[in-house]
Amino acid sequence: MKLNERSVAHYATCDSPPDKTGFLFKKGERNTAFHRRWFVLKGNMLFYFEERESREPVGVIVLEGCTVELCESPEEFAFAVRFDCARARVYKMAAESQAGMESWVKALSRASFDYMRLVVRELERQLEEMQEAAGGVGSLQGRGKGPRRLGSRRS
Repeated sequence: MKLNERSVAHYATCDSPPDKTGFLFKKGERNTAFHRRWFVLKGNMLFYFEERESREPVGVIVLEGCTVELCESPEEFAFAVRFDCARARVYKMAAESQAGMESWVKALSRASFDYMRLVVRELERQLEEMQEAAGGVGSLQGRGKGPRRLGSRRS
């Protein structure tokens, strides 16, 4: 898929419902102070804006291959978004409260497609166990209750 600045900016501000929104403090890359920014999480993309009313995002972080962890910082309620690549930027952020930090860490940790893939695999495993306990692998499948892939539809 090809993305350009305009399509990414449109997605950030379009009417599709966000997974999470709110203010966070983000440590700048050049100016290393923490700046208050408005964040919008949609799927695996974390957009940030100068202000809540801004129509153009200042930046976007694609959350694939990242881990979210608490970190040492002069800011209270701080956490970091780290990527597998050795030279990748570490994004340091801070929430306004303990509850806010916990909520953001949880939401960001669950935002990647890798995480969703793991959840689907675990649910499929649990379903298979339930089917076996109910009298065999095909017992529930015969009644239309077999495993389905996310997004598949039955006619």
